[in-house]
Amino acid sequence: MAEKKKAHLIEYANGKSLDEINGTVTVPKNIGFWKTLFMYSGPGALVAVGYMDPGNWATSITGGQNFQYMLMSIILISSLIAMLLQYMAAKLGIVTQMDLAQAIRARTSKKLGIVLWISTELAIMATDIAEVIGGAIALYLLFGIPIVIAVLITVLDVLVLLLLTSIGFRKIEALVCTLILVIFVVFAYEVALSKPDWLGVFKGLVPSIETVKETPVVHGMSPLTGSLGIIGATVMPHNLYLHSAISQTRKVNHDDEDDVARGVKFSALDSNIQLTMAFFVNALLLIMGVAVFKSGVVKDTSFFGLYDALKDPAIMTNGLLAGVAKTGILSTLFAVALLASGQNSTITGTLTGQVVMEGFIHMRMPLWARRLVTRLLSIVPVLICVLMTSGESELAQHVAINDLMENSQVFLAIALPFSMLPLLMFTNSKVEMHGKRFANSLWVKVAGWVSVFLLVFLDIYNMPSAVQGFFGDNPTAQQINTANIIAWTTNVLIFALLAWVLYDIHKSDREFAKKVADEENK
Repeated sequence: MAEKKKAHLIEYANGKSLDEINGTVTVPKNIGFWKTLFMYSGPGALVAVGYMDPGNWATSITGGQNFQYMLMSIILISSLIAMLLQYMAAKLGIVTQMDLAQAIRARTSKKLGIVLWISTELAIMATDIAEVIGGAIALYLLFGIPIVIAVLITVLDVLVLLLLTSIGFRKIEALVCTLILVIFVVFAYEVALSKPDWLGVFKGLVPSIETVKETPVVHGMSPLTGSLGIIGATVMPHNLYLHSAISQTRKVNHDDEDDVARGVKFSALDSNIQLTMAFFVNALLLIMGVAVFKSGVVKDTSFFGLYDALKDPAIMTNGLLAGVAKTGILSTLFAVALLASGQNSTITGTLTGQVVMEGFIHMRMPLWARRLVTRLLSIVPVLICVLMTSGESELAQHVAINDLMENSQVFLAIALPFSMLPLLMFTNSKVEMHGKRFANSLWVKVAGWVSVFLLVFLDIYNMPSAVQGFFGDNPTAQQINTANIIAWTTNVLIFALLAWVLYDIHKSDREFAKKVADEENK
């Protein structure tokens, strides 16, 4: 009798991406367009969650408050860039049968793999801090639970994850879609009551040079900083890793090129539809800033401040909104949307963590353990922030928590280039993508390089102000100088590490191409 294999908390993993769910959804052939699209729908929703994360709610609402509908075009452009990058991520997973972390690790050294794993884990933790803050505040606003206790309660979402892992991946996708719909309906309802200037909305969708000017400065924000905030919150590195993995949940016959092409086509459609929904949510948030509140009246754009503002009839733009605001419905719906967004991110953040751990360092943990470790690490800075400001005014506490959430996003900027550039290089390569059919076309290559350089430039350009945020709202000249030194040192390290990544990938790609050519000549 064979001895039963002993289970370990941490195990070696070097197989398929997310092996437990890889290829678990069978899509029959010849079932028609709409049925096929339905079967492929789901992974796009998990990706779209990252584009409506609570971390960028305040940026969109404040942008609307300060500049009316001017920044609508930035939301549109950001969404189009996101669609392009997510299409490439899904295609990489389906065609190569590797997620982005596995592909990078296969083409780089072990040491570099560990460095990239650490930077990506920090980015995941940064998003988890936003989820902790959003979830804790939602619990406080809805049920009056003290913030410290609410932060600790967010650890229990590991129980939610345990339940979800037992019901099957297709049902998880359905749940995420439902929660996204809740968020959309909440904001659509609040915007509908506000009766916005729809002509102004559509005019705002037309790109303008005004969106990147440094003047006027309204409440400390210029159109340029508002645009940078929106763009910075749009493309998140962990979404590219996640999509390249969960696009493989649909069973594809890789011996049949047409079946692979079908998988790429419908995964792209699913992703674009869900990201269009994310665009509408972000657009509704900006419209809220313009049409729900009187111009410039919302001084506290933290979640606490927005919740209180939605209860105040005096700052509403019309009598209908004021009447509904009195009932508390608007503020309660806002808190419900906040809670729904946090729960969505629980699912996607955990899956992404598993993807990068398995891909970069070939280690696997049970999903519940993975979630518990990440969440316990993430609540530490939040608890420290809450306890350090416990003796200060309520507004000071709100500002501190909000600043922590915004400052944590600097780790996303650091990790972003190391996901985008390799993704573009892999999907441009005919060798990596198994021929010309699945390699990027000329227009995708051009659009991809323009998008990548634009986002990397904006991340680098915004690094000094992002680091300055750690010194509070009114840093001294010495603190500004220190922040600039830290920021540009970080930028130099990013460029050096990026050069290492590109060198390794380029060298490995040439070796792989030579190996393929030699095998074909035999």
